[in-house]
Amino acid sequence: MNYDVLSTLFVGIDVSSLTNTVCAIDFQNNKLLDFDTKNNRIGAEYIAEAISNCLVSNNLDYVVIALEATSFYSTHIANFLSTNKKLLPFKPLVYQLNPKTTANYKKTFVDIDKTDHLDAYVIADFARCGKISSSPWRGSQFLALQRLTRHRFHLVHTLVSEKNWMLSNIYLKFSELAVNNRDKPFSDIYGATSCAALTEFYS
Repeated sequence: MNYDVLSTLFVGIDVSSLTNTVCAIDFQNNKLLDFDTKNNRIGAEYIAEAISNCLVSNNLDYVVIALEATSFYSTHIANFLSTNKKLLPFKPLVYQLNPKTTANYKKTFVDIDKTDHLDAYVIADFARCGKISSSPWRGSQFLALQRLTRHRFHLVHTLVSEKNWMLSNIYLKFSELAVNNRDKPFSDIYGATSCAALTEFYS
């Protein structure tokens, strides 16, 4: 850890499609925040305001925010809190956690029932105990690379699908062209010569 744990606020957020449940504790395991808010822009601003006020009122210098990677529901709140101007003076570190990891950690808590507030507390305690091994959230870089990679993947698969569809139609006009064997009439089925032969002589 590159921060003073004694001066750090550990925040756990249990994210769902409609609400965010927030629990914040200090290193001595004192619960300083415990509330629900909507999973929208207004709710995110309320969370940032509450965390900022809590840090100031308890004389804490740093904040670590942990939340489970819950599909795309956690993306916006992670982006918002990692770049929020009210939190930047406290050098916020935002982490998205694997739900399986926190679920296994929760098993160490005996004789407790599952509630949203409990889940948020478990996530905060997971951060407090220094068990986070992943890198801090870098939303803009991550999302840009993710979108680019997925778009390229989509284009490649679309191109393959279109070529297969085209090949099935070519077979109906020129079966020998579509059959993959050694005696290929053209070096590239999808090349200019092949296209010209099909459009000029077989259309």
